[in-house]
Amino acid sequence: MTENNNMAKRPLEIYVHIPFCVRKCAYCDFLSAPASQEIQETYVTQLLQEIVASKQLSEDYEVSTVFFGGGTPSILKGEQLCDILRMLRRQFSFRNDVEITVEANPGTADMDKLRQYQEAGVNRISFGLQSADDQELKLLGRIHTWKQFLESFWMAREAGFQNINIDLMSALPGQTIESVHRTLDRVLPLSPEHISAYSLILEEGTPFYTRYKGHPELLPSEEEERQMYYDIRERLRACGYEHYEISNYARPGYACRHNLGYWERTEYKGFGIGAASLLKDVRYTNQAELAEYLKGNFAGMEERLTEQAVREEYFFLGLRKTEGIDPKEYRVHYEEQIQKLKTQQLLEEKDGRIRLTERGIDVSNYVMAQFLD
Repeated sequence: MTENNNMAKRPLEIYVHIPFCVRKCAYCDFLSAPASQEIQETYVTQLLQEIVASKQLSEDYEVSTVFFGGGTPSILKGEQLCDILRMLRRQFSFRNDVEITVEANPGTADMDKLRQYQEAGVNRISFGLQSADDQELKLLGRIHTWKQFLESFWMAREAGFQNINIDLMSALPGQTIESVHRTLDRVLPLSPEHISAYSLILEEGTPFYTRYKGHPELLPSEEEERQMYYDIRERLRACGYEHYEISNYARPGYACRHNLGYWERTEYKGFGIGAASLLKDVRYTNQAELAEYLKGNFAGMEERLTEQAVREEYFFLGLRKTEGIDPKEYRVHYEEQIQKLKTQQLLEEKDGRIRLTERGIDVSNYVMAQFLD
């Protein structure tokens, strides 16, 4: 394959869904659950078959990022995850600078696995810490303690990983502004390259939804939640992290390229149950029933996006980035909304790009809704 042919190919992001975990967290509504070793092995076998069946995409695309998400991808045996990655390399062209991320829960990624990941080309690890407070971790239903997280973090460093993300959560039941700062006091000296900081969302169908939806007094107030967000942002900025997306911070050069691709509507292919794909203007969603997927029935739903749906996504995804977006040819459809939001000081415009103001970030759901026809 010539270099010119490579340059002609479109970038493609790949997402691999591993739907297994040691224990379902109380707040989680992702497509995931505990499963036996036998089920996990059968799933990996079918996942490899699904990848083989998509080989024709390699004619038009070159892989720019790979992201193993879940569930807990690190629950698989090291050789299983590496077999999946090797099959992807066999079926697809990969860019030389491909970003390959594996989500890992502390306690499920030992040194042998981490070294296997490194040898297979994984160059980014994302640890789901959520909190440095053991009581908060227990409340969330996490399987690890702060000490176990530290052991996993330093093992990843020893294994050679130079790009590590840490997930944090705020607005937890009983959490205070002071306890958020205590978590930051513990995390920031580790100097991870990337930090994702999310506020808790009560998702319908989860134990947290049942427990707290009708009891807002058990959660931090809106004012406290907002102050947590501000404090996290200011402390991370003071430590040299760039706030490049509403909930994401990175040291210069370490923004997550896979997530940026989603917000910029780069085409992507998802493998595994419930995984989504966007190829040209068609969105696909895989089979969501595990029993059917294990039989080799991969196909789910297909939707051809209208021009309206494309431009809506361009705005409500792109405006998550702190650099904002160029409205381009879509501006004619939204000039009234843009001017109104600028008057409300929720959007600002500079050099042809629009972006959320500090105030706009506070009410980002309202701002995004203005671009839904």
